[in-house]
Amino acid sequence: MGLDFPSRVGLAAGFDKNALFYKEFSAFGFGFIEIGTVTPKPQPGNPKPRSFRLPKDKALINRMGFNNLGVHSAVEHLKNRPSGMIIGGNIGKNTLTPNNRAVEDYIYCFEELYDHVDYFVVNVSCPNISDLSELQDQEMLEVILTRLIRIRAGKSAKKPVLLKISPDLNTRQIDETLKIIKKTGIDGIVATNTTISRENLSTDPDKVLEIGNGGLSGKPITDRSTELIDYIRKTAGRDLPIIGVGGIMSEKDALDKIKAGADLIQLYTGFIYEGPGLVKRILKKLD
Repeated sequence: MGLDFPSRVGLAAGFDKNALFYKEFSAFGFGFIEIGTVTPKPQPGNPKPRSFRLPKDKALINRMGFNNLGVHSAVEHLKNRPSGMIIGGNIGKNTLTPNNRAVEDYIYCFEELYDHVDYFVVNVSCPNISDLSELQDQEMLEVILTRLIRIRAGKSAKKPVLLKISPDLNTRQIDETLKIIKKTGIDGIVATNTTISRENLSTDPDKVLEIGNGGLSGKPITDRSTELIDYIRKTAGRDLPIIGVGGIMSEKDALDKIKAGADLIQLYTGFIYEGPGLVKRILKKLD
């Protein structure tokens, strides 16, 4: 994508939502930090409690709801970032913005962040925003991506644009998404987001039911995420950059993602359960 990453291991979006701690996170060995999801206006997110641990499954369920301080706050925090640090901007829509106007929110964040991040990730797959997944439908997704690429064409510097997809997509939907990626000319894919599935959990079903809605991450989606990466790589060929994320809890999980076809990987839940030492262990294994 025209970027020189210090390492293949990055921090996934959702940790540093407001670009407050990217300098500290980079000290753990992350080669890139993805901030956000950022929305045009500040919003509090969903009511608390909204983040839950499932220790028996090494998993999390969260329904944060894109809580963030808004894109202008993120821009202020990114103005003095050190050179050589790769920052991605994960962008979304405000909860109160109807889907028929969602493209305006994505454009706004894109324009405001353009000079302050190295790449963009379009988030239309988070299960914690009401009806957001509708934006993965072919027609709406194509509109959003086409508009962003058209705006980028008028910029002096080309910033890569990637799409983050859900692990709940079926093969037909993935094929449609890959066609849109090729048609619109975006630069890559992030596979995958959290899942709404609750299958094969060791946690007591009543406890899971009590927690309620939210995206599940961690070990339960390890295999599904890797399977999707493998399918995308075999279908799209070698030229499509893939960032693999979803259930990387160990060095082996990281290697499996890369062997499946991921060019880069990202941590989230594994970073919580295994601690910052996981980053260095993965880097050592990759070496």
